[in-house]
Amino acid sequence: MFVEVRSPQGAAIALPRELAFLLGQGVDLAIVRDAALLARREGTEPAAALLRSGLMSEADYYAALARVLGRPFRGTGLVLHPETRFPEDVRLGAAIGAAGEVVLAPPPGAVAALLAAGAPPGAVLTTPTALAATVLATAGPRAAARAAEALEVRAPDWAYRPGLHPAQVLVLLLGIAAALLLLDAAPWLQLAALALLNLTVLAVIVFRLAAPLLRPTPLPEAPPVPEAELPVYTVLVALYREAEVVPRLVSALARLDYPVSKLDLKFVIEADDATTAAALAAVPFPGRFEVVTAPAGLPRTKPRALNVALPLARGEHLVVYDAEDVPDPGQLRAATALFRAGSARLACLQGRLVIDNTEDSWLARCFTLEYAALFDVLLPLLTAAHLPVPLGGTTTHFRTQVLRELHGWDAWNVTEDADLGMRLSLAGYRVGDLPLSTLEEAPAFWRPWLRQRVRWMKGFVQTTITHSRHPVAALRRLGPLGLLCAVAMVPGSVVCALAYPFGIALAAWHITADPLPAVPDALANLVTGTGAVVFAAGLGAMWLPALAGCRRRGWWTLAPWVIALPVYYALVSAAAWLALVELLLAPYRWNKTDHGLSATSRTGAMRRRRAGS
Repeated sequence: MFVEVRSPQGAAIALPRELAFLLGQGVDLAIVRDAALLARREGTEPAAALLRSGLMSEADYYAALARVLGRPFRGTGLVLHPETRFPEDVRLGAAIGAAGEVVLAPPPGAVAALLAAGAPPGAVLTTPTALAATVLATAGPRAAARAAEALEVRAPDWAYRPGLHPAQVLVLLLGIAAALLLLDAAPWLQLAALALLNLTVLAVIVFRLAAPLLRPTPLPEAPPVPEAELPVYTVLVALYREAEVVPRLVSALARLDYPVSKLDLKFVIEADDATTAAALAAVPFPGRFEVVTAPAGLPRTKPRALNVALPLARGEHLVVYDAEDVPDPGQLRAATALFRAGSARLACLQGRLVIDNTEDSWLARCFTLEYAALFDVLLPLLTAAHLPVPLGGTTTHFRTQVLRELHGWDAWNVTEDADLGMRLSLAGYRVGDLPLSTLEEAPAFWRPWLRQRVRWMKGFVQTTITHSRHPVAALRRLGPLGLLCAVAMVPGSVVCALAYPFGIALAAWHITADPLPAVPDALANLVTGTGAVVFAAGLGAMWLPALAGCRRRGWWTLAPWVIALPVYYALVSAAAWLALVELLLAPYRWNKTDHGLSATSRTGAMRRRRAGS
């Protein structure tokens, strides 16, 4: 719907109605014309181009709209009816005020229709941001309950809850009984059980052994999507006590190579996090940035915060980043192209996570090796083979509709990423590889590293409990190889970590005090042989993927540090044991990792700013 206006030189110009009215409100023609040209080039609503590009503030635009419509404007101090609905009223762009008046905040695409129809008598106008914040605050308890309990209510078999399913208890009791019987069983039966255990462990680590030896099938060529056809893309970042990294984070997100009018960037903060709120308030955001305040409630976890923001996401696609992330600017365009080229079952793309503060400590070096092995070697193979993938907690790109279909994240699982990866596979979707990196900051010292790793291991146990309730159904949905992969990647990681010190001690004892039998004994030699193979394979599974990751990244100076990985994985084992204790004492505790502490940066992206700079 266009309106013809005259330039100062008398030339006729056709402008969209939702921009043309601004000329009568004193807005410069050049700004209005730039917004119209941007909207045409990017294929989006003219008002969205104006606001999300920063050509005009949201408050000024809606105040001008209110004046044209002859209605009052309230940018702050809104009071809504107690029965305000979240998120329905936000999506509608209208709510009922405390005094019964209609409060309007039409989204950019609905402004032209409102101008044509006029505002209803008694209506009050506000901004979409102010309406969303007030609706969320008014409906806080209901929104908090929705974020925490939606998965449990709608898909209880996929939601973590303490305790074991009766079938799980039966299997556990049978396992304990079998172990006790073996203590008093015939020697040949004990040896057979040990040989079977060795073979089982070997099956778990075969994925890590195979990954460095096999190169995944090259990704299909995905032609770039034309600018005007790119969809709206939502970026979610959950923040808690992250004031230190806010400037770097905003700078990193501002460099994303994507049409500004189609970006929907949301920072999700907790209601009691005044320092992060103040740091965000100090940044003059254009309209594509928004701060969402999660209402108070339990559990205090990142997935609950993400669930609060998910109903507000405007994008066809959605990506989750962490507070310390510095993503490759081309990720969103590349992900859009891969989604378009892939099938509808391609629901998620996992980007490559790369540690940037490698030189901070030996622990950071080992963390870098671990991520190189996981994201550059193992996960690309799993995605190419369409096997289950425990997602990383960041740089996960989704089709937003699929994410809503799966009811978002499990707010009660402290490793919500791994859980969601398993749910995607069980629902028949698959995860793809996005071969572009996001720089991350690793904990450089053992206390914060241990707190983080305890949370990860605890979440892996929670995920195992959740998705082992119906093993036959899981086998039917994943297939034998898929189920083996899921077992290897989630419970297998925990079991291997728990068994690690005992395996090392047993191997040392056999080498020093229990030589091979002098007389040929097939079963005894089978146990010793499989044990030796498992020991060697374990070292190979530890070293080879890390070395392959170094080779693919060109990190030759880092490769010698693989020698330290056995010590590093001893710390992982300690974290696994502490995770079991914490699972019993504080199953929902979220051990937060502090960021903005890095002392080094290979790329310069995480170099700390000096005071006063």
